[in-house]
Amino acid sequence: MGEARKVHVTVSFLVYLSPMPTFYRIFKRKSTQGFQSIPYSVALFSAMLYLYYAFLKQNGIMLITINSFGILIESLYLIIYMIYATRDSKIFTAKLLILFNLGAFGLILLFTYLLSNASKRLSIVGWICVIFSVSVYAAPFSIMRQVVRTKSVEFMPFSLSLCLTVCAVMWFIYGFLIQDYYIAAPNILGLALGVTQMILYLIYSKREEMKFWQKLI
Repeated sequence: MGEARKVHVTVSFLVYLSPMPTFYRIFKRKSTQGFQSIPYSVALFSAMLYLYYAFLKQNGIMLITINSFGILIESLYLIIYMIYATRDSKIFTAKLLILFNLGAFGLILLFTYLLSNASKRLSIVGWICVIFSVSVYAAPFSIMRQVVRTKSVEFMPFSLSLCLTVCAVMWFIYGFLIQDYYIAAPNILGLALGVTQMILYLIYSKREEMKFWQKLI
């Protein structure tokens, strides 16, 4: 079980690190281009929620480790994004962070401590985590829509979709084994969306490759 946890932590870290080529590209070009901040702000919010959940439950060391790293890396991504984003994108991202990562998270902390006892608190926070984990997986819908509209996979890296799919499988197995369905349940949708993203990538990357060869001919 110890080795399995090490693998799980490693894969989860790799998922958080998988957008690094995207942010290197943003840094190199000094522009966010067509990339959006929604997936990263939602991922940060989800990591904050699961860190809170981990402190409420017993034996939550692995969750604490992974989500602490997630908060750190997602914060760095958002800082880089804010540096190179357009004025409108900066305002939109700032509103997201204030509304969700400060306002909503603060209200959740206040609500669960004032209006629920210790036994109910874990259940309430668990259900909130489920809802926003689904939001994390649903956040790339905007990118998927952009892929279909532009018929280009430029802004949807295959490595990120693959890592998200693998991580969803591992989190589902982990949640199922420890009988924590607040962890297992959202990853069913995560698996479905990850596979959908990879299928889209394969479809439209082949079209781009065909266009490339047609131009040469």
